[in-house]
Amino acid sequence: MRGCARSTLATLEVRGLDAGYGPAQVLFDVALEVREGEVVALLGRNGAGKSTTLKAIMGLLPSRSGEVALNGESISHREPYEIARLGLGYVPEDRRIFTDLTVTENLEVGRQPPRGAAPAWTDERLFAIFPALAGLRERRGARMSGGEQQMLCFARTLAGNPRAILLDEPSEGLAPVVVEQVAKAIVELKRSGVTVLLAEQSRHFAGRVADRAYILEKGVISKA
Repeated sequence: MRGCARSTLATLEVRGLDAGYGPAQVLFDVALEVREGEVVALLGRNGAGKSTTLKAIMGLLPSRSGEVALNGESISHREPYEIARLGLGYVPEDRRIFTDLTVTENLEVGRQPPRGAAPAWTDERLFAIFPALAGLRERRGARMSGGEQQMLCFARTLAGNPRAILLDEPSEGLAPVVVEQVAKAIVELKRSGVTVLLAEQSRHFAGRVADRAYILEKGVISKA
């Protein structure tokens, strides 16, 4: 892992989180924290509960018990749009872009006003860290490759000027050149002071960008 974070203040805290789908419980007493300006990886095999953890944090999946706090404020039981307005961004694994809209229009959909000390992500700044998108401003999402769509989903989330961001399997299924761009983007986020929780299967990728890691096995944090 890459080294120490710049602050000991916890931006994101999760305590005693239980969650699941219907009668099936997937997460058991999950606890983790990500400090200000830190990149933390949540490592685990496919099916370990990584995506479920991020969805429960973001309010996309109701938690059965536990507490989630962003900058010391509880976000448990809030709607996802309320959590987003408080400054938590989410990049899903399945690249949910608007395929009928252009790159520029997708970025505009994600736009939120600048917030406090969080970095402001203009289109020019986004195109600087995702140069492959710069020449595709008027291309519709349906005509983009999977890697381009992943970068656009990432960039659209940043357009909301988040204080912290959840990244779900950002390197999964991408060509090596795209993985390299995503890794550089994560490092740039850290340099800018954005807090990152990264769900990943690849220890190699996580080791390149993360300060430290939690390991999730069958819905349980096994070690940190």
